[in-house]
Amino acid sequence: MFVSHAGLQDAIPGGFGVTIFFFLSGYLITTLLRQEYEQRGAISLSSFYLRRICRIIPPLYIVLLLLLLPFTRAEAYFQPTLAAVAAQFAQLTNYYVLLRGSAHLVPDTVATWSLAIEEHFYLLFPLLLVALLKLHSYRRIALVFASLCAAVLAWRCWLIYGLHVSYDYTYYATDARIDSLLYGCIMGIGCNPALDRQRLQLSNGVCIAALALAAVLLALTFLDRSESFRATFRYSVQGLALLPIFFIAVRKSSWRIFSWLESRPMRFLGLISYSFYLVHVRALHLAAHYLHAPLLVQGVAGFALTVAFASAMYYLVERHLAVIRRRLHALLPAAAAATPRAAADARRATQPDS
Repeated sequence: MFVSHAGLQDAIPGGFGVTIFFFLSGYLITTLLRQEYEQRGAISLSSFYLRRICRIIPPLYIVLLLLLLPFTRAEAYFQPTLAAVAAQFAQLTNYYVLLRGSAHLVPDTVATWSLAIEEHFYLLFPLLLVALLKLHSYRRIALVFASLCAAVLAWRCWLIYGLHVSYDYTYYATDARIDSLLYGCIMGIGCNPALDRQRLQLSNGVCIAALALAAVLLALTFLDRSESFRATFRYSVQGLALLPIFFIAVRKSSWRIFSWLESRPMRFLGLISYSFYLVHVRALHLAAHYLHAPLLVQGVAGFALTVAFASAMYYLVERHLAVIRRRLHALLPAAAAATPRAAADARRATQPDS
């Protein structure tokens, strides 16, 4: 997404970066919840929501407030309004943009629309997962999630072909994009490359063939430029393609094509990625405003500024929030202890069918 926003949007599809972001988020959150369920026999909803609030809200609010200050706004044409800023603080950026556009948001923070979708999704997803774990095995839960993905696709098709809504709606609206997170949830619960190593063994040949097929599917989504396809089937095809790519990336992390992701610089970027995402557009625009230099120089300067700010946020804010979160967590009622019955239910859920 950074490269796309740095002026290469015609060559690098930034929207696909958002889809990857959604997929990874769904996978990581589902993996963490599944691990908690298997270790404790239950999932603590209070702990989950506490983690989300402490992780997401303070950095977001700090960035929004900082970017409202005059010295962070080099351009004079930004005129944030109370309604727009309130929508961002209330995690409603995506629907505000659909209704009124992005002109009056906090400068260069329109990307918070994707965070709004995440928060809407995670408000309900843990409740659904807890309910399903009481009734079904992991495989059947994955099938439920797949059915929901199909339902969201059908909804997008009805919106575009039946109701003829704006193509922007299926890009920004939570109800039309949550399947991008659900594909990651499917991998997390039904075919987790980190937790299901004994059950899911794939040869190198099968992995290479799967990667080739995924590459073909992704290429088709980039080559088909029709607006109706891009507003409907594109997200579903990309979600399906990302399943084998990320499964193999985790399972075959020693392959050269993936091993660079484990390097120290990439791990550090992972630590600061949230704040990086929040400020990278503003940093790029500040670099472009003050540096009358080639695009590459502006991009490098914007990257350095983004990393510097995100690093400061991590060390000065996010790490301290993690300590506060752990202290608050200790005050919460413990998640249901792993009773024999709960442990048995957790073991049952890992079986292929039940």
